[in-house]
Amino acid sequence: MPSLPNGYIVACHDNGGFGKVHPLQRGLRCSIGRAPTNKVVLTDDLCSREHAEIYFAEGKWMLRDLGSLNGSRINGEQLQGEAPLAPNDELQLGRSKFIFVNDLRELPGVPDAGADKLEIRKRLGTTRYSPKFVPTLAKPDGDATLPDAPHWENAIGVLYRLGIDMGAAETLEGLVEVVLDALLEGIPAEVGAVLALKEGRDTELLAHRYRDPKTQTYHKVSQFVSAEVLSTKEAVLAENVNSDPALRNRESLSELNVASLICAPVLFDTTVLGLIHLYSTALHQPLTSDNMEFALLVARQFGIAWNQLKRRGALSGANKVLVDTLRLESELVGESPSLMQIESQIRRVAPTHATVLIRGESGSGKELVARAIHLSSPRRDGPFICLNCAAITESLLESELFGHEKGAFTGATEKMIGKFEAADNGTVFLDEIGEMPLSTQSKFLRVLEGHPFERLGGNNKIQVDVRVVAATNKALEEAVRGGEFRKDLFYRLQVVEIRVPPLREHVGDVPLLAEHFLKRFVNETGRKIRGFTEQAYEKLKNYSWPGNVRELRNVIERAVALSVNPVLDAADIWLSSLEVGSGSHFPTPFKPVSLDDIERKHILATLNHTDWNKSKTAEILGIERSTLDRKIKSYDLRRE
Repeated sequence: MPSLPNGYIVACHDNGGFGKVHPLQRGLRCSIGRAPTNKVVLTDDLCSREHAEIYFAEGKWMLRDLGSLNGSRINGEQLQGEAPLAPNDELQLGRSKFIFVNDLRELPGVPDAGADKLEIRKRLGTTRYSPKFVPTLAKPDGDATLPDAPHWENAIGVLYRLGIDMGAAETLEGLVEVVLDALLEGIPAEVGAVLALKEGRDTELLAHRYRDPKTQTYHKVSQFVSAEVLSTKEAVLAENVNSDPALRNRESLSELNVASLICAPVLFDTTVLGLIHLYSTALHQPLTSDNMEFALLVARQFGIAWNQLKRRGALSGANKVLVDTLRLESELVGESPSLMQIESQIRRVAPTHATVLIRGESGSGKELVARAIHLSSPRRDGPFICLNCAAITESLLESELFGHEKGAFTGATEKMIGKFEAADNGTVFLDEIGEMPLSTQSKFLRVLEGHPFERLGGNNKIQVDVRVVAATNKALEEAVRGGEFRKDLFYRLQVVEIRVPPLREHVGDVPLLAEHFLKRFVNETGRKIRGFTEQAYEKLKNYSWPGNVRELRNVIERAVALSVNPVLDAADIWLSSLEVGSGSHFPTPFKPVSLDDIERKHILATLNHTDWNKSKTAEILGIERSTLDRKIKSYDLRRE
């Protein structure tokens, strides 16, 4: 069992207050630095990973610098190697400052026992109010060791109701209220309060209660007493040493005018969550050790219930993050009628085994619809395999779909499982199905009709159970008429058809999609960006989005990566100059324009886009700021 700590280093705040307390133990090295393996971990970029250490040797606490880059200081003096520590020495490691003390009462500004004229009469770490003690109440001859106040019968009733009320509490505020009710019912204190422990040893008042409604003054618990309770994790009963009525108007009692007080730690396991504070100003009815035992038992029950609330909140938060993450990856985003229609079609077709053909422009979200069909189907636990037919050469597409045996062709050094075999009991999504060559379409059609297939170079029949979802951005009817796509395959694919509209047809969903992508990229990058300005929203909604949802996604990703502002503004939204044409596939007529004219127009357009922010313009153009200044001067560019 390790020895008790007999030294402390206490973090110092810039405003003069104190932060976290780090106890030191003889025989144990206290390492300090940025590395997570240190006992005291600092988030300070001026500190080294292994900056310094404190240890006990020859009756003294010693500070040793571990060859840190920026060094260590004691009371402003640079430390050379190692040096002994004295109470109230200030240690500076990088930007981080600490005070060393042997006892927390040595901290500057923390009063000692005599400062507020309080004397600790008793400490208590455990209570007689335990299940083992309760049966003695049934003895007919009584038990002289039973506490006098509160009476056992009353105490048990209060604790029983407290247990029920604490179990029903949904919030910390509600839990604190029922605890204060029980304390003032079981203890003749005039004032009760609950304080939460914050960073270090700072406390925050959660709630306080007066027995007399006319009382309006609450005195915070003595710093001396709270320091003792936090250090020892024991309840304390303290009385005023100047309890003589003739001395009650002394100046030393002006800040804490009480006759007796109880301060009990609210613990879960060994962690202090907060403090219970009770005090009485009545000299004729001081708080007793029995009262302290009751307060300690309430504090123990309170600590368990408080921790359960914290754990429930953490689980709820984690669940919300998980749900939001899954929503980012798998849900369609938007509230437009066209999107609602797609979701309705997905709900109807997903439970079936029907083949689905998804039509839409490139980047409109066809794969997202296919994934939603899979996740809403009975095959959701099976694989979801994607293949872009336009991204693979004709000679390799059949191998990708159906696999091959070793030696089937030059380069086939190993047997390979095809997409259909890999997607058994799941879904295979074939994007750009219109680009599938005729030579592969016939074999693909047989698999769609339920026939077995063979790997290239093999003769073993392979039977799979796969649902096919296909997608295309071209008119398959024209491909059929032109002899580029099999008519029978077209009809086999078009069992159920879902059309995904281009983004320009549901621009009302642009703000929701933008917020959706912003949340994703903020989570991925850790950037502190809260949202969009109205000007940014207007710019997004007034754009035609020729690249559809994929283009919007890229625009938001670029804005998050480059913006230095907490809110994305119109200048952060960089849009392409491409526009959706009337549907004609004829090229734009040639116009003879010099490179200088093109450069001049592009620089001017970029300057106008960034509202003449030269630094951002140079960043977009990929040139130095000085180069941009020269070009502005040479082209005689002026702000409109």
